[in-house]
Order: sequence, then C-alpha cells, then structure tokens
Amino acid sequence: MTDNLADLEDQIERLDAAKPDEVARDEAKALLERFLAALESGAIRAASKQPDGQWAAHPWVKRGILLCFRWGRLADYSINRTFQFSDKDTLPPQDLSARAELPRVVPGGTTVRSGVYLGRGVVIMPPSYINVGARIDDETMIDSHVLVGSCAQVGRRVHLSAAVQVGGVLEPAGATPVIIEDGVFVGAQCGIFESTLVGCCAVLGAGVILTAGTPVYDLVREQIYRADGKCPLV
Repeated sequence: MTDNLADLEDQIERLDAAKPDEVARDEAKALLERFLAALESGAIRAASKQPDGQWAAHPWVKRGILLCFRWGRLADYSINRTFQFSDKDTLPPQDLSARAELPRVVPGGTTVRSGVYLGRGVVIMPPSYINVGARIDDETMIDSHVLVGSCAQVGRRVHLSAAVQVGGVLEPAGATPVIIEDGVFVGAQCGIFESTLVGCCAVLGAGVILTAGTPVYDLVREQIYRADGKCPLV
C-alpha cells in the first residue's frame, strides 16, 4: 500500500472513531469524496486475493462506505417531475463520462453508484443496479435485470446472465463479500449470497441459489461443499 493510501486508511479510521461534533462536516465530506474516488479508480477495494490464494476483506473500506451514510444528508437528484430521486449527498450519482475510458452502459435504466469500479471492456445491459463498493473487472458482461450488491467482487471475463442477484455485504465490516472469480459463467436467475465465493471458471446453471447454508454437489469432482463457522461457501 502506498503512503497516500495508508494515510487515507488512517483518516477513515479516525473519522469512524470521532464523535459528530469533533469533525467539521465539510472536512468529512471532502475525505469521503477522496475515498470514493479511490474505490472508483481501483486503487482500493473491499476485498483482495492474498499471495496464498485466500481472499481477505478490508474492514476499513467497508467502514468508509458506512461513513458515507452516517455523514450524508438527503439531497434532491431528480431529473424532472416524472423522474424524481433523492439520496445522501455523500453518495451522488457516479459521473461515468469523467472516466478516461467510457464504459458501455446501454441506455434503459441502469444505475452505477458512487464508489463502484468498472474495468475496461465492461458491458452493462439495462436495467441493472451496481451498488456502492462493488468491483466489476475487465471484459465482464452484465446482462439485464442484474443486481450486484455492495462490495461484491466480480472478476475478469465473467458473464452474469439475466436477472442474476449478487448479494451485498457491508456488515459486519470484517465479513468477506460475495466473490466471483475470473472466467465464471452464472446462468439466468441465479442468486449468490452471504459471502459465497465462486471459484475461477466455474459454471452455475440457471436458477442456482447459493447461500451460507446451501450444500453444493460438484458433479465433476463428486464432492459436497458446505460453509462452516470459519469459512464461507467456496
């Protein structure tokens, strides 16, 4: 981690520990804008793969996202009288046009929230919703009616078919988010929740639901996978 990012982590932790009357709101907002920009650039993320191949959550990143809700005030983001919206002023709509490489977000009702990282060549079909802290890596295809929840980590060249639901995990801060590794194909109307990890190049047939309490039978290896108290479903 660079010195700048280490400093960002330290400032987020201090803001999290501070009482509301100990920090000016403008100062907090400026820090949170910097934090969200780091998420959007890919400089920081909610979880990352370690040298031993295991995934680890970064609790301070989740705490930073929760601070956006704590410090935000409702603001009007309406387009007109027909399309009226409001949200926290610390989480404004992400300006995708400001990116160096414009992502392909097909018209028709998709929302990409602040703090979302979109890699090169990502395609998002409408309507889809990508929540704060999520990471969508290069050349991934997101089909219509897909939800990618808070802090979910979706790898390279993944295909999320129509109506897939990828759960979000903000609390507890130390919990690993839902992770879908590189090259995975997720069939239509699948649901992946509760810190489940889908390994590299796996294929999920249409309608599969994976949760912490779901036993999975591997047809190829003839094994049954289960989550336990120490390890999520992998």
